[in-house]
Amino acid sequence: MQITVPDYAGGSLVNLISEIEHRLIGSAPSPRLHPNLAEHIPDASTYVLCLFDGLGAQQLSHPGGAALEESMQATIDCPFPATTTVSLSVLATGLPPSQHGLLGYQAWLPELGVVANTIQWTTLWGDRLDIDLEGFLPSPNLAERLSANGVETITIQPGNFLETNLTKVLFRGNRFEGIYNIGEWVDAVVQLAVQPNRLIVAYLPHVDIAAHVSGQESQEYADALGAVTTAWELMCRRLPSNAVALATADHGHIDFPKNKQYKIPREDHDGRVFYGDGRAMFVKGEGESLAAQLPATWFPIHEMRHWWGPGPHHSRFAERLPDGVLVADDDALLLHRFSNEHLIGNHGALTDADRLIPLAVHES
Repeated sequence: MQITVPDYAGGSLVNLISEIEHRLIGSAPSPRLHPNLAEHIPDASTYVLCLFDGLGAQQLSHPGGAALEESMQATIDCPFPATTTVSLSVLATGLPPSQHGLLGYQAWLPELGVVANTIQWTTLWGDRLDIDLEGFLPSPNLAERLSANGVETITIQPGNFLETNLTKVLFRGNRFEGIYNIGEWVDAVVQLAVQPNRLIVAYLPHVDIAAHVSGQESQEYADALGAVTTAWELMCRRLPSNAVALATADHGHIDFPKNKQYKIPREDHDGRVFYGDGRAMFVKGEGESLAAQLPATWFPIHEMRHWWGPGPHHSRFAERLPDGVLVADDDALLLHRFSNEHLIGNHGALTDADRLIPLAVHES
């Protein structure tokens, strides 16, 4: 089993965000990138941060990712667990998960006594949650700190994301620009990057969707990877001279055929709460005995709480933690009774395929 804890001291997504913030306003709450990584990023008055959901560094060996692979200067770590809402909360706050408080895709909320789906912000069975979405993450967030220092933060995303629960959680203080195709995405980035003193976060979900639903051997995945690579190429050709474009991701992806997916028996749900992700299954309750019957290793919480990052911890960090985590074997996926059994691509653990994300750079 491969376990590599994210390098929150200077080699992770949080440090990339911190590096950008420091370049723009001269300060940031988290450590900057290690010097050997920071040297790849030129100074600029405006930064474009392209986030290609689900495009781990190892996936760039696919023929469709050649242009992005050519731009890749290094790899960095996404946070633990390697999943979208945790990483996007890092982007939103400039803080590691231990400090921003969103600890997993499925997250235990002790104040409500339920596990939340943090994409939909519902219970795992779909009921609405009575929660202050815009106040869930700490304040001031990245956009608010930048705004206070004269830098505008703009997020470019699919237009149907506007006013969703997830957008309310993540993008407080951002200007939202909705797009509906790759051409609109490129145009929006190029036009908005002309102005100085901006951070433009440009997001595309294509690879993540295709990897989850169809897997990396599919034509759908090849098409999705081709689409985001084309978007990067077209944007780089037209990027104004005052701007620097960076590309990264929130996590990688691994395909798991049905014979590598393992359901936790219903009787083992009694007295336990399961949440987190199928690659790193969080357990409130006794979990060590389950590891004997599953392709997984049990890590009690006192051995691995640092996986979420350093202190000072979020005020609810300790009570949102599980009693431990069942980390699936490198080629295995765990499913509890509310898990989606129909997805081929998955992520969440600490293998290179789960964790490593690209740092690509383009300077006009």
